[in-house]
Amino acid sequence: MNSVSDSTPRSSRAQQRIDTQERILAEARRLFAESGYDRTTIRAVAAAAKVDAGLVMHYYESKQQLFALASRTETPPVVSGTAEEVAEQLLERLRQSLIEEPIGSLAALRSMLTHPDAAQEVRGNADAHRIKVSKAIPGDDGDLRAAVVSAVLIGVVLGRHLVKLDPLADADPEQIVELLRPAVLSLTGVDQAHA
Repeated sequence: MNSVSDSTPRSSRAQQRIDTQERILAEARRLFAESGYDRTTIRAVAAAAKVDAGLVMHYYESKQQLFALASRTETPPVVSGTAEEVAEQLLERLRQSLIEEPIGSLAALRSMLTHPDAAQEVRGNADAHRIKVSKAIPGDDGDLRAAVVSAVLIGVVLGRHLVKLDPLADADPEQIVELLRPAVLSLTGVDQAHA
């Protein structure tokens, strides 16, 4: 046999394994976001991914480890610049989160009230983000202002994607961002008369 045909089955099996792991992880993210940590089972993830529960355990070892990977969020780009530039970066991130459901973040957010690791993940991400944002905010209360901005933006994303509040769930993301723009600019210390 030539080397091309020898490598094809191995590549196919390796690719099948990767595809299966990605499918399991995608279904776990979806289920953790929909149902939270406590109500999501390995069996439910396996059924959704159309695999055996033993295979899920083989790849991920435990529900805890599967959750840790499923709820991991992409590190957002570092916010930087003037208060106005930071405010606009935050509003753009919000716009993207309203357009495209941030499923990994939602898995952690839904689970944070009942699962300590999820709460720690959310708190750690929020603290790191707050520290970066507060550097651009003038005044002694920049840290508090950054925390309030983060809480507001998280609340809007939760209200839209998890709670599905009317009419927030169906509103145009651009309209939501424009409604929030004055509040975000004010909280980040931008003098709106000059903005």
